[in-house]
Amino acid sequence: MTDSEILSRLPERLKQARRAQGLSLEAVEKLSGVSRSMVSQIERGESNPTVATLLNLTRALNVDFAGLLGEDVAEDRVEILHEHQTPALDRAGDGCKIRILSPPQDTGKLEVYELIFSEGGKLDSKPHESGTREQLIAEEGRLEVTSGVAKGVIDKGETARYAADVPHCIEALNGPARAILMVVNF
Repeated sequence: MTDSEILSRLPERLKQARRAQGLSLEAVEKLSGVSRSMVSQIERGESNPTVATLLNLTRALNVDFAGLLGEDVAEDRVEILHEHQTPALDRAGDGCKIRILSPPQDTGKLEVYELIFSEGGKLDSKPHESGTREQLIAEEGRLEVTSGVAKGVIDKGETARYAADVPHCIEALNGPARAILMVVNF
């Protein structure tokens, strides 16, 4: 599919996504920060939005960016993300690399991360929203978890569940470590 074919689908797909949510142009403006007139122009095919504008709109409409621009999405598809396509944050000073595994539309509900620690690496976190809990599954190495004043140590294959609405920290003990972190907001 060519770029022009993809862009020709955008106006109608955007309008469908907005209407499926039952949102007015004004509501989309408030949610996305994109002016009502710009949203209307995009929906009529009179304006080609920037990538930043599209990202703001897809977040506001809670739709998948690729699905909005690409082929019709079948309900029984399998989405594959290769390692280089998975967003990652290197926290150089802390010795912890964070790979973001969950889709952007799940942010604030269920977030899934892969944590890769160098020896002595740690991830210090400030309190999240009230009621937030985390589950940490050790895939390699040994990890110490601190949640408020409570502490626990897990090894490969073990899971720690703890409150994340208090200061909390995950630290690699005795060498490098790798874990899967799930953040759940109720």
